[in-house]
Amino acid sequence: MTPSPLKALFYSFICALLFGSAFPAIKTVFGHWESRGLETGLFSIWLFAGIRFMIAGIGLLCAAKQPFIELKNTPWRLLLLFTLGQTLLQYLFFYLGVYVSSGSLAALLAGSGSFWWMILAPVILKTPLPTRLQWAAVIFGFIGVALAVYSPGTGASNPLLGAVLILTSTLFGSIGIIIFSKIKPTMGSKAGSGFALLFGGVALFLIGSPAISELPQLFDAKIVLLTLWLAFVSAMGFALWNHLSTIYPVSLLASYRFLIPLCGVVESLIILKSESPGIGLLIGGPMILVSIYIAQKFQKRSA
Repeated sequence: MTPSPLKALFYSFICALLFGSAFPAIKTVFGHWESRGLETGLFSIWLFAGIRFMIAGIGLLCAAKQPFIELKNTPWRLLLLFTLGQTLLQYLFFYLGVYVSSGSLAALLAGSGSFWWMILAPVILKTPLPTRLQWAAVIFGFIGVALAVYSPGTGASNPLLGAVLILTSTLFGSIGIIIFSKIKPTMGSKAGSGFALLFGGVALFLIGSPAISELPQLFDAKIVLLTLWLAFVSAMGFALWNHLSTIYPVSLLASYRFLIPLCGVVESLIILKSESPGIGLLIGGPMILVSIYIAQKFQKRSA
């Protein structure tokens, strides 16, 4: 019996809602700190990110079947590179990008990983070259980025810097995905993501360790709940997506990934009362989403 594409779309939408909720949740954390008069800096942000990913990593490893056997059979060098790209470097830049820009702009630009994949995969993995239509989609998408950054709306204090940081973040995330293709023969996606989140979370925690003395002030009841929610989003989102990949073709799921930035933008604008879309976001946003969807076609060919 052939799995239903409509069911794949439904469960992909659930994943997108989970991942999309992370953007307003992170901005809510920053806003809560500000409302309490806490002078948070880079170390506080990275400390918070480290705790989130350590919890999420442990959760994913508990869901994996034989993670430590897979760890023993996997070259440490490749796992280290995967951790650097997928978690440490990606989220060093990502959290800063969200901090200086709006949740809706961050969610929209988070989908730019499809562009990086399209550019890097033929060079590193020797996949088919993009078509002219796909190159046109990249250009169309970056015009949309320029428009969105030019007038993102309220809540984006430094949209240009935020865009640069988030685009850099998605570059490292795409490199991490490419590296993971090298360790798939010895490690499944649950264990791989779990170890990357755990080890990367530890590294982020250590980088943010100068702010450890601020933990009692930073983590009140509301922040603890938001941290647990964000950890659940990471673990549950990855677990569900990985499960879908065992049922449906990767090429089908790839075309649904554009739902993540779409859900992130909508959820941010609904939840975050301090944000409203500007004309640039209203025009550039749909351009970016269309270009992401076309870029997914390249991933389908690569798969």
